[in-house]
Amino acid sequence: MDATVRARWFDGRRSQARPVLLRLAGDRKGRASLRLHPLDAAGLPPLDLPPGEFSWPDTWEPTGASPRLTVDLGQHGSVEVEGAQWEQALHACGARAGMAQRLQRRWPLIAAALLCLALVIWAFTRWGAPWTAGQLARFAPLSWERSVSQDALNQLEAQGILKPSRIARSRQAELRSRFASMSAEAPATLRPDASYAPPMDLQFRAGMGANAFALPGGVIVLTDGMVELAAQSGIGDEALMGVLAHEAGHVLHRHGTRRVIELGILNVGSALVLGDASGLAATGGTLLAALAYSRDHEREADCFAIAMMQATAQPLAPMAALLRAADKAHADAKGGTPALTVEWLQTHPDTGGRAASLEAGQRANCPRG
Repeated sequence: MDATVRARWFDGRRSQARPVLLRLAGDRKGRASLRLHPLDAAGLPPLDLPPGEFSWPDTWEPTGASPRLTVDLGQHGSVEVEGAQWEQALHACGARAGMAQRLQRRWPLIAAALLCLALVIWAFTRWGAPWTAGQLARFAPLSWERSVSQDALNQLEAQGILKPSRIARSRQAELRSRFASMSAEAPATLRPDASYAPPMDLQFRAGMGANAFALPGGVIVLTDGMVELAAQSGIGDEALMGVLAHEAGHVLHRHGTRRVIELGILNVGSALVLGDASGLAATGGTLLAALAYSRDHEREADCFAIAMMQATAQPLAPMAALLRAADKAHADAKGGTPALTVEWLQTHPDTGGRAASLEAGQRANCPRG
């Protein structure tokens, strides 16, 4: 079976289109072959193209439209044909377009495919990337983690987000000593990975309000605002030890390292999809985004803090009181009342529930020791 339509042939040798008769012939498998008969040059032999040597035209236009379609002939140029005539000729000779060309005119299928792609991307972002990062984090050298942390601190200081601490050196030494003693008393069985025990490096900085955060490799930053909030509220150093135990949980679970690797995976994936590697985040910028730990990470850090405080006979109620005081200060700051900006709470959701868990000495879904 075959069908013939008029078309214009751009052969790549002359600037003007050549009028041709385009004959489509279909075989039993629904494949089509083409034969071009030039109409403006007597004696010029026809051009025969078997299936696979020409590309089917795109047909994104809705049914009923009659666009001019272009059939790619490879080294022989291209043919321009009326869309409606092309469709009629295909039907007449029994030829069928490939799957991709047929799907182009079925918008529900296209929408479904896009939805499936979005779900796959969401699932990989939600589960795939974190799982992969967790596996890779186990092989990250401690020296690399400390280098990443130092780069992040340098960037925060260069941007003026962190500044030198105003707390007296003797006071800093007192808190470091107390935290070191508590860490030394904690049994090694509390660590999620017995082979990973980085030295804890407690540093003090001004800026970022009442805050505390952990960086990869054992760096923990406690801001002046957090120390001052504990003092102004009359809560005491036990609350600060609870905060530091929580941050130690982030360190030992390697949450910072996992988040840096996870964001790196997502950045590389985006660069591959978009074909542009210039959007890859620098180490420091990636780490700043990594400070927004997931709820699972926060739960693990809370569970570690509870276990560590209980193992070293430290009270948990002061930490709960500090959480509530920080929550109130944050609310006052939002209402316009002069108060400390408690950015620590922004990555530690459900303050009331966490405080209640601390007072009860247990948190839901914590592993049994």
